[in-house]
Amino acid sequence: MRLPDIADALRGSPGFAHKRDISDVMDALARSLPGGLDAMTQAVAVGDDCAAIPDPSGDGWLLFAIEGLVEEFVARMPWFAGYCSVMVNVSDICAMGGRPLAVVDALWSTDAGASTPLLDGMAHAAARYGVPIVGGHSNQRASRSQLAVAILGRAKSLITSFNARPGDHLVVAVDLRGAFEEPYPYWNASTTAPADRLRGDIELLPRLAEDGLCDAGKDISMAGVIGTTLMLLECSGVGACVNLDRLPRPEGVPLLRWLLSFPSFGHVLSVRPQHSAEVVARFQRRHIAAAMVGTVDAAPLLWLQQGGDRLRLWDIAARPFIRGTGNGHA
Repeated sequence: MRLPDIADALRGSPGFAHKRDISDVMDALARSLPGGLDAMTQAVAVGDDCAAIPDPSGDGWLLFAIEGLVEEFVARMPWFAGYCSVMVNVSDICAMGGRPLAVVDALWSTDAGASTPLLDGMAHAAARYGVPIVGGHSNQRASRSQLAVAILGRAKSLITSFNARPGDHLVVAVDLRGAFEEPYPYWNASTTAPADRLRGDIELLPRLAEDGLCDAGKDISMAGVIGTTLMLLECSGVGACVNLDRLPRPEGVPLLRWLLSFPSFGHVLSVRPQHSAEVVARFQRRHIAAAMVGTVDAAPLLWLQQGGDRLRLWDIAARPFIRGTGNGHA
């Protein structure tokens, strides 16, 4: 595909649209607080994968996050939706340099039979990642199935969306040892992986943070690798050019499909240049594909590069992606 066609497809994708909805929520919250968006951002840095709350013990941060599952996903793939509800929460904790402690769920279903595959999937993921389900809420008399799962974690050193700096190297790391859950955009490298490998892989991010090798990044979400990069850049007030030819990608998967994919293990990191080689090497030592795909710039623009072509995908200053404007207009 030509670069302009790729850019148009990304801008019009459901993943981008869902993330754009965040700006409306942020504007609504800002209107309810004295001082608006600035006051809300100072209290908790909204736009990160988790809320980072100073641990009352004085040792690091408590991490708190929640994920709601798309209704269609829950209806069509209930076991995998249950599994993913735990998996994506674990990913959010690790993306901020933390380790997961426990999860709780809120589950609505039409009857006990409808809730069983969701609960089985959740329990399977919890056992494999070593994260207990410690409580929640259930309703088996609802009109349709819905699921949300929240997680608590702890970090000694943070990786956040607000620390990318001009001159950083953008590093993308993705576990390619999987396959699509056809016909959906979910790249599953988790459900068939050995449990000890999964637990070792999620330890990579907190170790990078604690060793002082990385303090900025996000895990790849439904917005795909480019949408996730855009969120990271916006939160940090910077820009970048991403070289699509350098992105880790499974053999035989078309580029656009991969750009719109949601991998079970995938991260975009903004790394100081002196540390990028070691960061890439740590992922590669665990057989996770990783590469330096671009450099962070001061100007808040996201560019795409393919071959000798270069195209501006997004002007963050002119068109905020997730953070709204603080006045009710996204």
